[in-house]
Amino acid sequence: MADFGISAGQFVAVVWDKSSQAEALKDLVGKLQALTGSEGRVSVENINQLLQSAHKESSFDIILSGIIPGSITLHTAEILAEMARILRPGGCLFLKEPIETALVNNSRVKTASKLCSALTLSGLVEVKELQRESLSPKEIQFVQEHLDYHSDSLLSVQITGKKPNFEVGSSSQLKLSTAKKSSPSVKPAVDPAAAKLWTLSANDMEDESMDLIDSDDLLDPEDLKKPDPASLRAPACGEGKKRKACKNCTCGLAEELEKEKSKEQMSSQPKSACGNCYLGDAFRCASCPYLGMPAFKPGEQVLLSNSDLNDA
Repeated sequence: MADFGISAGQFVAVVWDKSSQAEALKDLVGKLQALTGSEGRVSVENINQLLQSAHKESSFDIILSGIIPGSITLHTAEILAEMARILRPGGCLFLKEPIETALVNNSRVKTASKLCSALTLSGLVEVKELQRESLSPKEIQFVQEHLDYHSDSLLSVQITGKKPNFEVGSSSQLKLSTAKKSSPSVKPAVDPAAAKLWTLSANDMEDESMDLIDSDDLLDPEDLKKPDPASLRAPACGEGKKRKACKNCTCGLAEELEKEKSKEQMSSQPKSACGNCYLGDAFRCASCPYLGMPAFKPGEQVLLSNSDLNDA
């Protein structure tokens, strides 16, 4: 039997189930007690009663589950989480469980990778597979009768995992350096020749030896021409069934639409046959559409004030 790294003074828990033989369990407990000595302790717990046990957190250094020869134990996620809870920080879990080597959907028996993932999700680290071995005919019969599972690709695997060196929910204060720097930040040195190259003083402007470039000489004859408003218009400006200028129109479309609007208003107004409609009622005929309105200039929109409306 492997000693599982058990030393004197450690607290060990042995988890068994209905497939475990009483003589094999008693023999394993006796060997573990010899390793832990009088200062240590070996506790025996049934896997179906583990969740109802009164074990406190961090109670055991090592937990052995399914290690008893001939045992066929399936570990649920709740059982693994409870084992991780009662393990001390730095403690180890050793378990043995039958695994499925073939790809089977919705299988009650896990694969080796899923079993390792379940140990990791329970909070253990450094999860690794120790060994694989074939099931004995008696173990296969137990799987078929008690677990109601039939497969020709079953193996037994032994896996171990370690609890991290801290308790679940523990906290630690971070030491943040808030002291101010004693020395101020030093700016990089500037080359005097480079600084002089990019510096221009008033004296340099009056110096005849200083060769200055006229900014107008940088312009081409094409740059001095007034651009065509049509060329400044955006490609999609004014396109579509309804022409509409942008909010901040700079291409002249807003002025163009305003002129078209005024022309439409002029054309929509009734035309005078005699040409005297704008002079007032004294010059209007009996059928004049402007009869009763004040005099106005040709093309001007006729507006009535509130006083004129009240008098009417």
